Amino acid sequence: MKIRKAKSFLLLACILLLTNLTYADDDGVTVETEEDTSESSAANDLSYESPYADPAKFYFADHFDDLEQFASKWIKSQAKKDDTADEIAKYDGEWDVELPKRPLLPNDLGLVLKSKAKHAAIASRLNRPFVFSDKPLVVQYEVNLQDGQECGGSYIKLLSSGKETTDLKQFRDKTPYTIMFGPDKCGNDIKLHFIFRHVNPINGTITEKHCRKAKDRLDDPFKDKQPHLYQLVVRPDNTYVIRVDHKIINEGSLFTEFTPPVNPPKEIDDPTDFKPENWDEREKIPDPDANKPDDWNEDEPPQIPDPSASKPEGWLDDVEEMIPDPNAEKPADWDVEMDGEWEAPLIANPACEKAVGCGLWKAPMVSNPNYKGKWRAPLIDNPNYQGKWAPRKIPNPDFFEDKNPFKMTTIAAIGIELWSMSSDILFDNLIIVDDETLARDWAAQTYDLKRKLIDREANTLWDRAMRYMGYKPGYWFAYFVYCSIPVIAYVWFLLKRRDKESTASPTARAKKTDEYVPDDSEAKDDTVKSKANLNSNEEDRLQSEAADAEEAENDNYEDEEEDEDEEEADETEGVPEGKEVADDLHADNSPTTKEAEGGVKKRKPRRE
Repeated sequence: MKIRKAKSFLLLACILLLTNLTYADDDGVTVETEEDTSESSAANDLSYESPYADPAKFYFADHFDDLEQFASKWIKSQAKKDDTADEIAKYDGEWDVELPKRPLLPNDLGLVLKSKAKHAAIASRLNRPFVFSDKPLVVQYEVNLQDGQECGGSYIKLLSSGKETTDLKQFRDKTPYTIMFGPDKCGNDIKLHFIFRHVNPINGTITEKHCRKAKDRLDDPFKDKQPHLYQLVVRPDNTYVIRVDHKIINEGSLFTEFTPPVNPPKEIDDPTDFKPENWDEREKIPDPDANKPDDWNEDEPPQIPDPSASKPEGWLDDVEEMIPDPNAEKPADWDVEMDGEWEAPLIANPACEKAVGCGLWKAPMVSNPNYKGKWRAPLIDNPNYQGKWAPRKIPNPDFFEDKNPFKMTTIAAIGIELWSMSSDILFDNLIIVDDETLARDWAAQTYDLKRKLIDREANTLWDRAMRYMGYKPGYWFAYFVYCSIPVIAYVWFLLKRRDKESTASPTARAKKTDEYVPDDSEAKDDTVKSKANLNSNEEDRLQSEAADAEEAENDNYEDEEEDEDEEEADETEGVPEGKEVADDLHADNSPTTKEAEGGVKKRKPRRE
C-alpha cells in the first residue's frame, strides 16, 4: 500500500510540473485563451513585406531588406583607434546583410556583425538632421544576439552634426555623438545605456550624463537568442522613457536621473578653507575627575591554573610524550655538511598509551575571579565639543542652470561602433522619428510579427520549459536531482522492506490447510531437541522395533493376498459363461502409520 502511495505521489508531481511548464508564461499566469489560439493559428498565414518609410516622416529608417540600398547607404569605417596597438587598432570587423540563423519571416534580412574580438564600426547619414525643438526624439531598433552574449555591447550612437562627422569613413570611438543607447554586458554587469553629451552653456565644455540603471535586471535578451525591440523616447518636457519589447523598464527626468546631474550645485566647498588646529570634534572625553580604585589590580592575568585540580594517579612525570623513532634510519644520501646532524623523527611514546598521562603535569586553566583588566576612566560629554568641521560654502564659479537639457546637439548620422566577444549580432528595423505612433506602426509590421511566431512556437513543451528555467536547464536538472534524492531514498526503503517480507518465515504466509503446520524454526528446534535427548542406545532400540514391525506386517500382507486369491477362485466356479459378476469393493482408506524413522505405510484394500 505504501509503495502504491509513493508511486502515486511521484506521478502527481510529474503531472503538476508538466502542467506548469505547458500553461505558464514568464510571469507564471495562464495564457492559453481562445484569442491566443486564434492568433497562433493565424500566425501560419502571416505574410511579411518590407515596410515603407516616408522620407517626410522618417529621419532615418532601414529594414536591411534591400541590398543595393544598403550598399549605397552605409559606410564601413576605415579609421584606427588611438592609443592602441597597431595589430588591434583597425576597425576590421566584418559586416554583412543576411537572414537570421533562425529565420522567422521570409526575406527578412538584417545587418550582422560576423566577427568577434575585433573592433567594428559602420555608419549612415540621416535623411535630414534631427533638430531638438518641440517634438520628441524616438529611436527604435531590434537586436538579436544569435549566439548569446558574455562580454560586449549592441548599442548605437546618434552622431552629432559637425565637421568630424562629414567623413563617415573616419568614424571611430572618439567621434562626437549626441546620444548613445542600447544594451551592454560583460560578465555579470548588465546595462542598458542611455548617455547624452551635455554642452555647458557658459564655457562650451561637454560632459557625459549617464542614466541610472533600471530596477529590473535584463537577462533574457543576452541568452535567449531571440530578437528584442529597444525604444528610447526623449520628450521636450525633459522626460524620457525606455521600453524593451513594448514594456517600460525605465523612465524619469533629465534633471534628476543622471550622473553627474545636468546642472551643477550653486555652492561648493571653499578649497582654501582648512580646519583649525584647536578644533575639537570629540563628542565624549574621559572623565578627568575619575580615579582608579585602590583594589584595582591591572596585573592580574585573565586565567590562572585551577587550584582545586590535582594530578591523576598513575601520571608518568619522568616519561616523555614523544621519543625518537627507534626504527628510523639515517638516509644513505644524508650530507651532514649540507643537511646538518641527522636526528630520528619523533613518535608517540608507547609507554604513554596505557598510562593516564606522561610528561610534566600542569593544572588546567580557569578564569581568574580577580581579573579586571586595564582601568579606564568613564566617558562624559565634552564641554569643548565644536561639532564636525566642514569647509565653508562659496558660490560656484562654474554654476549654470540649463532649464531645457532636451535641446541637445543636432543629430546628423547614426553609427554602430562595437567590440564584442560574440559574433553574429543582428541589427534590424532601425528608425528615428518624432512620433511614437510611427514607431508603433513600424513595429507592428516587423517585430510584432516575429513575436507572434515566437510565441506560437513557445507553446511547445520544450520552449516553455526553457523559458521557465531561464534558459539554464543544467541548473534546473541539478536542482531536480537534488530534490529527488529523498523521494528515491523513501521508495528504495519501501522496496527493500517488501523484499524482506517476501523472504520471511512460512508463518508470515497463508496456510493452505487447517492443520497445524509448524514453522521451520520450530521444526528445527524440535529436531535438535530430539536428537539431543536420544542417545545412541535408544536410537538402536527404535530402529530394531521398527524393523520387526515392518517384517510382521509384510507377512500378514502376503497371507491376506493368498486368502483373497482362493476366494476369487471359488466365486468364479459357479458363475455362468458370459455373465460377469460385479463385486462391490470396499476400500479402507485409513492408513496405518508406524513411527519408524518417520515412515508411513498404507494397507492394501481388502475384498469382502
